[in-house]
Amino acid sequence: MVAEARTRLDRVEPADLAAEVEAGALVVDIRPEHNRRDEGTIPGALVIDRNVLEWRLDPTSGHHLPEAEHGRRVILVCNEGYASSLAATTLQDLGLADATDLVGGYRSWRARQG
Repeated sequence: MVAEARTRLDRVEPADLAAEVEAGALVVDIRPEHNRRDEGTIPGALVIDRNVLEWRLDPTSGHHLPEAEHGRRVILVCNEGYASSLAATTLQDLGLADATDLVGGYRSWRARQG
């Protein structure tokens, strides 16, 4: 399933994340709270628990977050880039055509930070 999901994604390399943010992308951290507490966070990332992701980003939901405006690129981040790939395709199915994820997840991004 993950391999199939990734055929639909224009995934972001950790080295390119800052440029994506500068271009207006929204980074969404879907990791559990204990991972964020123990490992850290990506500055500026919006935290949305995985179990509420769809209704918080669905443009037709009454509980839609304004940060996820229609047409904005959304980059999901999980621990290692597996759950985020599956979640990104779900967001695409909801109409967020440019939803994607971070290759290797938070841990790959963190390893690049030194």
